[in-house]
Formats: sequence, C-alpha cells, structure tokens
Amino acid sequence: MLFATIAQDLLAKGYSIRAGALPADISNSLLLQLQAMPEQQFLPAGIGREQDQMLNRFVRKDTISWITGASAAGLLWLDWAAELQTYLNRVLFLGLFSFESHFAHYAKGAFYRRHIDAFKGDSNRVLSVVAYLNPGWQAADGGELVLYPQDYPDGLKVCPEMGTLAVFLSAEFEHEVLPTTQDRYSVAGWFRVNGSNAQRADPPL
Repeated sequence: MLFATIAQDLLAKGYSIRAGALPADISNSLLLQLQAMPEQQFLPAGIGREQDQMLNRFVRKDTISWITGASAAGLLWLDWAAELQTYLNRVLFLGLFSFESHFAHYAKGAFYRRHIDAFKGDSNRVLSVVAYLNPGWQAADGGELVLYPQDYPDGLKVCPEMGTLAVFLSAEFEHEVLPTTQDRYSVAGWFRVNGSNAQRADPPL
C-alpha cells in the first residue's frame, strides 16, 4: 500500500520518493485541468508568509494557482491528501491538522533556489508533498527537484515525471528546483499542525 510505504520511508529517513505512485485517475485529471487553465489564473509565487511575503525573482520564478476544491480534479487531489493525512496521523502520530496546496508552473528557464519550507519552531508546516504532472519528461529537460538529506551531500535528484511523488519533513530538508528547459507542472502542498492561539487562527479557518 502506498500510504504504508510513505510512512515507512518517513520513519526511516524523513522523506519518500515514489516514481509514478500517484493514482493515474488523479494525475490525469490534474493534468487535464492544468491544460485547460488560462495563464492569467497563475500568479508569480512569493517567498515568506502572509504580511511578510514578497516577490523575489532571483530566488524563484515559478507561478502558482491555489487549489480550493472547486474543480473535480482539485477535489480528487484534496480527498487523496486527506486520506494520506488520516493514515499518517494514525500511524506516525504527526498531528497533521490541515492541508494547503497549489498548482505550480515553471516556464522555460524557471527555477527555485535552495531553501527550506519551514524553519524549526517558526512555522506550522510539518510535511511537504509534491506530485509531478509531466508525461515523457527527459533528463535534458532539467527541472529536477534536488533534496539535500545527510546521506546525499551532493543532493538527491528527483525527475519531475508524471505521477512521481516527493514527500518530506518540511523543516528537515533543504531543497531546490533546477532550471527547466520545458514547461514543467506540478502540485505542491503542505500539511500543517494547529498553531492557533487566543489572538490568531493558524491555520486560518
């Protein structure tokens, strides 16, 4: 079972890379939606969070469109993520509370420099999930995700081929997206814990 394999990988090393593992009906539906979306639905991605967010085209050049579940494809993806959340909470006791996700488009030449999704103690992002939507991707197309776990000091490259999943602990692994020579598509998401207090709902309801 895919969820059990992901859980075992996370427990053993903190990340899970599974080629072609996203169910085909979900990946195909997401790709069809992407192909039908006008470019104006995508906005330049920022860095930082909420009032601290800013655009920095030196750091990243992708564009994004948030997934709300308004489309059938988006709902399929969010339902799958909810099932994964339930399983990981039951098996690994991660306390995952919510999930946020967006489509990502890297046009030719786009990249995302080395970064981390959540700094320890500073964010409630716990687990990052990326699914790739690029049929027939070739090595010459570039655009690999590169993770930097301790056992891969030079980086672990992940080809963004259709249906491949990358799941990793958000605060543990620096990573980057290498420049692409073709249009590159994915969905990226983050499972978060509840960081609410009396003054602020976080994640927002």
